Amino acid sequence: MAKKRTVKRRRKTAPKSVGLAPAEVRLEHDDAAADLARKVSADGGTVLTAYREPFGGTTVLLAALPVDRVEPTPFQRDPSEPHVKRLMNVIETLGRFLDPIIAIRQGDAYWTPNGNHRLQALRKLGAKTVIALLVPDPDVAFKILALNTEKAHNLKEKSLETIRMARALAESAGARREREFVFEFDQPAFLTLGAAYEQRPRLSGGAYHPLLRRIEDFLDERMPRALAERERRATKLLAIDDDVTKIVQKLKTKGLTSPYLRPFVVARINPIRFSTSTEFEFDDVLDRMKKSAGKFNIDKVRQEDVVRAGGGPVEED
Repeated sequence: MAKKRTVKRRRKTAPKSVGLAPAEVRLEHDDAAADLARKVSADGGTVLTAYREPFGGTTVLLAALPVDRVEPTPFQRDPSEPHVKRLMNVIETLGRFLDPIIAIRQGDAYWTPNGNHRLQALRKLGAKTVIALLVPDPDVAFKILALNTEKAHNLKEKSLETIRMARALAESAGARREREFVFEFDQPAFLTLGAAYEQRPRLSGGAYHPLLRRIEDFLDERMPRALAERERRATKLLAIDDDVTKIVQKLKTKGLTSPYLRPFVVARINPIRFSTSTEFEFDDVLDRMKKSAGKFNIDKVRQEDVVRAGGGPVEED
């Protein structure tokens, strides 16, 4: 059974009581930072300065990196061409690049978990150099969802990035459990949806997301086994989506038209839609859902039922 979710209240903090004072931000000496600076120089880059990040006190290097040595993390979403073009126009109009990317050193190159659109814009503009906040901690590469604020992710992008991170972690941190990556993954539903999107890129995941958020929890399994379980759950979800697709087609044949047909059907076969419980078992809910889909009676559905159930639009995938 899923554990009850508890909401933690944020403690009030006194003004100016957290982190470092301005004078403390100066970095006097750090062996790891010095070693990283030497590697940057050998890579053709230049470290402009190093400092202690003022909130947590961790070391950060401000570096000028060769633009062709920097790549997005391999599990990141594809860049949006319209967004890249907008950034190109802004940089050209200002005549300045004022928003450093975040980067880590990976092998003999660099990964950015936050800054791919800016990186692509600079490349298309023919720039030689990108300014980066270079973080010595390689785990920052897996903080994509938390760090990326330059263009909001939609549900499909969040889900695909999350399952790609899970695959990378299953190889590099296979002894650790899925539950240890709550911050990196954000929602357990993203993992199941991500595995489903990999199999069916045009899945209308937004129709299933509210249900999955209620019944999913992070698994207390090591990453390889947790990944296999996510793939199993995705297959089970897609089997229901097959049934939903057939029902939607029958409703359309009947003459019903609405952009909300799929969410309407999913809601109708959702066995916990009116439940006030906070604990559910994934397989039990989906088994009941599939059974409901098999008994769905399209003759009882009227156009006004769909219109009333429409509500707001489902998040685009």
